Amino acid sequence: MGYHDALAMLDWQIELGADEAILDAPVDRFALEEAAAPVAAPVARVPAAPVAASPVAAASAGEAAEVARDAAGAAGDLPSLRAAMEGFGHCALSQTANSFVFSDGNPAARVMIVGEAPGREEDQQGKPFVGRAGQLLDRMLAAIGLDRASDAPATAVYITNMLPWRPPQNRKPEAAELSMLAPFVRRHIELAGPDLLILMGNSACEGLLGRAGITRLRGQWAEVAGRPAIPMFHPAYLLRRPQDKAHAWADLLSLQSRLRSLP
Repeated sequence: MGYHDALAMLDWQIELGADEAILDAPVDRFALEEAAAPVAAPVARVPAAPVAASPVAAASAGEAAEVARDAAGAAGDLPSLRAAMEGFGHCALSQTANSFVFSDGNPAARVMIVGEAPGREEDQQGKPFVGRAGQLLDRMLAAIGLDRASDAPATAVYITNMLPWRPPQNRKPEAAELSMLAPFVRRHIELAGPDLLILMGNSACEGLLGRAGITRLRGQWAEVAGRPAIPMFHPAYLLRRPQDKAHAWADLLSLQSRLRSLP
């Protein structure tokens, strides 16, 4: 393994949240089990009274998605949608994440990006795409004249994620999580009203297109919420596989061409 490959793998582990060394040498768990002392017989305990499941915990993914659809449909603007999402109690991630991450950029932008979920830095700062992947995304957008900090809708970008809360250890969003929160994301798109969408990564495609396999989907324009949408590689993927940046550049050029053709 070369230096750059090893560095890319280390960067990916940091993106996943593995940023702290526990021991300086491996531990032989099998040897520990053999050396362990016999376990004493368990002490009998009086069983605790069963705790009734809360309505939130008892709700199925389908029921939670229905609640999300009602709450999202009742939101008439972005602030009320944010409040509805933040108060949505059916996603367990809201109990483990540090921050609620709603959006960043200019809501009036012609281009809206839908990513996967907050990572470690996003969870700390409360904004999407602010880590190393976010820095790469900013450079990618700048290459075609777009900037999330722009006040002009023609050059601005608006960014959100399928999930507003960070999954533990940056794990992949689960299908049930994507399903229950997709109504909020679709309403988010409707209220922001962009001309074009970028679906960053597999989870965005799975949640909004019902399909996965980003290597097959990338670069192929589809339709989401009545708007043209182009799937693209997530910047975190490109940090692991810089050889695929050429595909990302082709997709950016396709996006730029679409933007120039708009009235």
